[in-house]
Amino acid sequence: MSINPVSQFVLLAPLSGVMVPLDTVPDPVFAQKMVGDGVSIDPTSNVLLAPMTGKVTQVHSAKHAVTLVAANGIEVLIHIGLDTVMLKGQGFTAKVKEGDIVDAGQPLIEFDMDAVGRKALSLLTQMVITSGEKVARYTPNTGLVIAGKDIALTLDLAEGIVQTSATADSSGEAYSDPIRTPNPTGLHARPAAVLANAAKTFKSEVKLVRAGQEANAKSVVAIMGLEVQNGDEIRVRAIGPDASAAIQKLSALIISGCGEDVGGVAPKHKPAPLDTIKTTKAQPKSEDPNVLTGVSASPGLAVGQIFQVKQVDIAVVEAGESPELERRRFDQALKDAHQQLENLKSEISDESKAEIFAAHQELLEDPDLLAIAIAGISNGKSAGFAWKEAYNTYSAKLAALKNEVLAGRANDIRDVGLRVLRLIAGIEETAMIVPENAILIAEDLTPSDTASLDRTRVLGFCTVGGGATSHVAILARSLNIPAICGIDEDALNLSNGMPVILDGSRGTLRKNPSEAEVNNIREKQAKQAIKRDAELAAAFEPAVTQDGIHVEVVANIGGIDDAIQGVKLGSEGVGLLRSEFLYLERTDAPTEEEQSQIYIDIAKALGNDRTFVVRTLDVGGDKPLAYLPMPVEENPFLGVRGVRLCLAEPELLHTQVRAVLRSAPFSKLAIMFPMITSLEEVREVKRIVAEEKAALGITQDVQVGIMVEVPATAVMAEQFAREVDFFSIGTNDLTQYTLAMDRGHPKLAKQADVMHPGVLNLINMTVKGAHAHGKWVGVCGGIASDPMAIPLLLGIGVDELSASVPTIPAIKALVRTLNKVECEKLAAEVLQMGTAAEVRARLSQLVD
Repeated sequence: MSINPVSQFVLLAPLSGVMVPLDTVPDPVFAQKMVGDGVSIDPTSNVLLAPMTGKVTQVHSAKHAVTLVAANGIEVLIHIGLDTVMLKGQGFTAKVKEGDIVDAGQPLIEFDMDAVGRKALSLLTQMVITSGEKVARYTPNTGLVIAGKDIALTLDLAEGIVQTSATADSSGEAYSDPIRTPNPTGLHARPAAVLANAAKTFKSEVKLVRAGQEANAKSVVAIMGLEVQNGDEIRVRAIGPDASAAIQKLSALIISGCGEDVGGVAPKHKPAPLDTIKTTKAQPKSEDPNVLTGVSASPGLAVGQIFQVKQVDIAVVEAGESPELERRRFDQALKDAHQQLENLKSEISDESKAEIFAAHQELLEDPDLLAIAIAGISNGKSAGFAWKEAYNTYSAKLAALKNEVLAGRANDIRDVGLRVLRLIAGIEETAMIVPENAILIAEDLTPSDTASLDRTRVLGFCTVGGGATSHVAILARSLNIPAICGIDEDALNLSNGMPVILDGSRGTLRKNPSEAEVNNIREKQAKQAIKRDAELAAAFEPAVTQDGIHVEVVANIGGIDDAIQGVKLGSEGVGLLRSEFLYLERTDAPTEEEQSQIYIDIAKALGNDRTFVVRTLDVGGDKPLAYLPMPVEENPFLGVRGVRLCLAEPELLHTQVRAVLRSAPFSKLAIMFPMITSLEEVREVKRIVAEEKAALGITQDVQVGIMVEVPATAVMAEQFAREVDFFSIGTNDLTQYTLAMDRGHPKLAKQADVMHPGVLNLINMTVKGAHAHGKWVGVCGGIASDPMAIPLLLGIGVDELSASVPTIPAIKALVRTLNKVECEKLAAEVLQMGTAAEVRARLSQLVD
């Protein structure tokens, strides 16, 4: 037997009650440990819970006992009462069956305590280990325990017996522990393709399980059809010769995000996928008969003429020739389609957009999709008919999903389907021929259509279908083509050649514009280009108002690349480093050395004259860490997140604070703590910073500040200002907590408006409370990057604007055009308003 360090395995209490030594149980079979060693509980609850994650290997016919096997082979028998077998199941209800995979705390058996207690010798319930050879030592708990929460028994495992994330039994079946899906938009096309591709390397049959539903993990379409969303718990199951290896690899892959950045921040080497943006709802129909509305898919202005794009249906015959001949045609079409997509990928310089077509290639090998087509061919259908049925079946299935991102991938299935169908039918793919200055109108465009658009002729497009998260919208943004999705269906009736103005930013299409309107747009486009050039040229000039007030303009960053780019664009420092990127892209916690090196690199990139504000780890129920077990919370935004989690995990916090402090000699360092709601929290984090600073011998001044994300913090700003050096207002979270509206909610997100007077007045309270004690206030939420809001924020008295990196030159230029006294008058007026609509109407008067 190989030598391994002793590891421990804990079993939770299966029932609430009083712990009883097993050798005192009035039954010699248990007392003399003939079945195995363990514990007994005198119960006060009547639902038996699983003490660990495992597989149900036996449910006794009398339903009074159940056997589970854990991932490391530990076998546990739980026996309710003494002589209860004589009841023949009366009073017992099994909640599981043999073969089920259960999680710790999951109900196994429910029993009627009164009925069973009257007829049985005793209700004492025994939990014994029947695989004693795997255990070196038993440590039972004592006293009162709560089911599913308290530990009942701790096992020191024998040498060679270690914990593992997968169980493999004699049948070759293996399963993983539950995995919380970290991807912001769930397992959409690209992560699904990565997962399916990895699953295909194993001989075993591999399934993905969510809420009792299973999907073929080797099928991209099947995975997307499971509709796994961010935060969903899923499990991997496998049956076959390499089942355990498959579980280990695929579990780690899911935890890491399946190749997708899951940190909620910009990754270190390439931008976050654009399909993680929040969906924008279409505007209501315009009262102006000349204006059609839709969803902004890609910003920008375009003036051109309508060109209607009609999809041509490819006719196919149902009856095939011999199945062998049809199969050869089908296989050749798949091969040729794969090569076409390879050529298309090579023509797209942006690697993240080329991945869209890599996902299309995966669809060509999708086992579930191919199985439908091959079955049709085997039943005498033509290759074209069988394939058309297959991809139409799956595209309809995806289109019906509630998740808009996944539903949008139905278009990708149709795109791939049409490509193969053209090859089967012998129809050559030709480029779309359009006139000059064209604004395309279509029911839908495919990603292939979009990628091949002639940018010298196509100025923009509108589609009736799709949304801001579709691959078509992503490609439009990458190609800088103004676009609208979800346009009013009346657009399909517009005549070719009709002059229009497409405003991709506002999601509007104006018909028959006057010459004056067209000239106005062209002038605006020219002015915007000149303005952008001027902003870049003056990017390093300070942001000082016309009456001499300096406003610090700094960057929100997610890593070293953002910091470097920010400096190039005139950033005066970093107002928010989202440190989560160090924690969320891995399966173990980063070491102090790893962290400190990154903080030092960023500090050096900024230099000693620039501000460097590091926000400590801000994760919780909504952003889980794979290596830090966190219970599923019914409402994670109101749960253990931010500083609450870090204070509950002091080693994690101390390590990060030390790592951050090591960068103090290289910049103007400030440490900021998220989700602060009490003075006790402030005092504790200040104590930790002071303790670690002294231990490291850091002599440089290091400011300690807090995020203002909760209304209570804004209301108590003056009290907090006596304790901290600065405030930074996270307006995104502050808005959703103030209005009790999830900013990602499909129906309420639009109403969760930062311009709501309630939110603005909380910002004002924060500034007044801070300035009363000479402390500065920054804003690091989305409002700090909004030109419409900048005059208002300056009028309220905000000292620092921490914005997205690309917007820094424009914001600095805007500040230089403002007068602080006039901004204060504006703020006084706006803070008296009653609705967000009134606020926006007033501020829009200031925008060009």
